[in-house]
Amino acid sequence: MAESTPPPRARPFDLFAVNSYWPGLSFMWNSLHLLILPAVLLVFVDDARKNTVLGILTFFGLIIALLVQPLSGALSDAWPSRYGRRRPLLVLGTLADLVFLYLIATARDLGTLAVGYIGLQFTSNVAHGPAQGLMHDRVPLSQMGVASGFKNFLDMAGMVISALVVGRMITSENPNAAPAISVVAALMVRGLLVTVFGVREAASNAGGVDFKSRLRQAFHIDLRANTHYWRLVWSRFLFLFGVYGIQAFAQYFVSDKLQPENAVKLTGDLMAAIVLSLLAFSFLAGYLADRVGRKPLHVVAAILVAAGSLLMMTATTPAAVLVFGSIIGAGIGLFLTANWALANDLVPLGEAGKFLGLTNLATAGASAASRLTGPAIDALNALRPGAFLGYAGLFTIGAALALLSLIAVHRVPDRKQAVPASSAP
Repeated sequence: MAESTPPPRARPFDLFAVNSYWPGLSFMWNSLHLLILPAVLLVFVDDARKNTVLGILTFFGLIIALLVQPLSGALSDAWPSRYGRRRPLLVLGTLADLVFLYLIATARDLGTLAVGYIGLQFTSNVAHGPAQGLMHDRVPLSQMGVASGFKNFLDMAGMVISALVVGRMITSENPNAAPAISVVAALMVRGLLVTVFGVREAASNAGGVDFKSRLRQAFHIDLRANTHYWRLVWSRFLFLFGVYGIQAFAQYFVSDKLQPENAVKLTGDLMAAIVLSLLAFSFLAGYLADRVGRKPLHVVAAILVAAGSLLMMTATTPAAVLVFGSIIGAGIGLFLTANWALANDLVPLGEAGKFLGLTNLATAGASAASRLTGPAIDALNALRPGAFLGYAGLFTIGAALALLSLIAVHRVPDRKQAVPASSAP
C-alpha cells in the first residue's frame, strides 16, 4: 500500500497531535526504570544483589521491546482499517498496558513484579511502533527538524514531571507504587485520546495482502540499499548505551556515594535537572537541525555527554550531581533531536513504521545491553568497598561510547549538506 502523503505544511496543532502520546509514555518508563523499580526491588532482594537483579530484569524486558517495536511498526505500514493504519494498534497496545500496570502496582512478590514489567514491555511496544510512524506520515520533510524537537520536548516534559512528582510519591522506606502507577495510567490514556481524535488518518486497505504476507514483508529488509541507515542505528546504539547505563543505576549511585536522606527524591531531582537541560537544548537543536544540518549537532552532543560523565565521577555533593547532570542532559537533548531528524531523512518511502521501529534496535538494544553492566558494577564495588569502582567504570564507559558514536555516524550523509538550501523541500 502506498504511503499517505503529508500535507504541504503541518499546523502547530498537527505537530502537537502526532506527538501527544510521548509525554505519557516517557512518564511511564522514566518512573518505572529510574524510580519505581529500583525502590520496589529493595523489598524483594538484598542490597548486595540490587544492581544485578535490576539489570537482569530490565534486560529481558528491553529485549522484548527490541523485538516487538519494529515488528509492530512494520505491520502498521500496511494495517487494513477504516480508522487508519497506525491508530488501531496504538489503542490496542495502550489498553493492554493498563492490565500490566495494575500487576506492578499490586505486586507482593518478585515474580508478579517481573510478569507485570515484562508484559508491559510487550504491550507498550505494540503501541510504540505505530506511534512513531505518525510523524513521518503527517509532517513534511521541510519541518522534520522542528517536529523532532517538538517530539523530544514533549518526551522530556514527561520525564521532568515524572522525576519531580514520582520522586516525591515514593521513598525507599515506603515503596508503595500504587499512587504513582495511577498517575501513569491516567497520563497514558490522556495521550491516547489526543492522538486518536487529533490525528487525521485516512482509511487503509491492505489490497488483499494477508497477515502472513504482511509478516514476511515486516521482516524483509534490504541491507545493501540502506547502509547509511544502519550506520545511523549503530551510532545511536553506542551513544545511548552509556547514557542509559548512567540513568539505570543512578539511584544506587546516589544512595551509595552521597548517602542522602532520601535517595529516591535526589535521584528524581537529578533526572529533572538532566531533562530540563535536555528540553532547552532539544528546542535549540530543532531550530538548528533544519538550518546547519544534523551531524554538527551530533559532535557537540557527544562532547557534552563525555564531559558531563567524566565530571560525574568527581561529584561528592548533591549540587555537583545536579550541575554535571545538566551538562549530560544538554548533550542528550542535542543528540536525540538531530538523530531523530536524520533517521526520518533516511527512511525509505512507504516503510516509515518499519524503519523508525528499527531504531529501537539501538534504543531498546542499548538500554538492554547497559543493564548487563549491573553485575559488573556490584563486583567492582565489592573489590574495594567505599571506592565505588563500579560507578567510576560506568561513567568512563559512558564518556568513551559517546565519542565513539561520532565514528559510526561520520559516513552518514547529512540532508542539509547533500541538498542545497535553495532546493531543499
